[in-house]
Amino acid sequence: MHRHWGRLGFWLLVGVMVVYSVFPFYYAVVTSLKPGSALFRVDVLIRDWHWENYATVFREQAFGTNILNSVLVSVSVVALSLGLGVLAAYPLGRVRFAGRSTLLVTILGVSMFPQVAVLSGMFELIRALGLYNNLLSLTLSYMIFSLPFTVWVLTTFMRDLPKELEEAALMDGATPLTLITRIYLPLLGPAVVTTGLLAFITAWNEFLFALTFTLSTEQRTIPVAIGLISGASQYELPWGHIMAASVVVTLPVVALVLVFQRRIVSGLTAGAVKG
Repeated sequence: MHRHWGRLGFWLLVGVMVVYSVFPFYYAVVTSLKPGSALFRVDVLIRDWHWENYATVFREQAFGTNILNSVLVSVSVVALSLGLGVLAAYPLGRVRFAGRSTLLVTILGVSMFPQVAVLSGMFELIRALGLYNNLLSLTLSYMIFSLPFTVWVLTTFMRDLPKELEEAALMDGATPLTLITRIYLPLLGPAVVTTGLLAFITAWNEFLFALTFTLSTEQRTIPVAIGLISGASQYELPWGHIMAASVVVTLPVVALVLVFQRRIVSGLTAGAVKG
């Protein structure tokens, strides 16, 4: 009897967590499908399939260009973070040298600084490099936070790989680069997917640097584009348009998580249980 009550309580807790996590996004979808006259009416279920909010978002501003900008920046951040992270994880995880632990702690510590703390310094650097109002400025600035985390996670996974693989490959004449790309990289699949997806989500949702380092509408990313949506006056915000834009922005992230969910779970749980 107690067993059944415990199982019932477990599933009730799971249900509460699912509702708590999913309901805000669901209500955003409901709101995005309402006409202007019904926006402030509380509806749990979708009554009207009013698609005008989505059409207006793309018609009245360069939202398609903003989405493309976010895709370019996020993909470039993921590619650079994973490329540099894998190359750095090999010596940090497999080669013993003095100060390795200190270097790892320093790398992780860099990602702990709040964005505001490095904003002024990054602005001066971006301006000195002539990258202001350029998508490269966002790629460069996002790397400050995505690369340290990527290096730390991949180094942890690299340490757990069998040493016999490395010894056998080196005896067959493999170079360190061949060892990384042909031997270790396939084994790091779950870790690469997990860190890559987290880096993508971070770059996709980042607002402060994107607002500071871009000026023109053509160079803005979607978080800034949504934040700058305005109505007829400063006191009237088009909530239907904002919700429609938010739903469009969220769907790619949800799709990526659903597609790679198994690898994400493997990446998060690998090494947690030692056999």
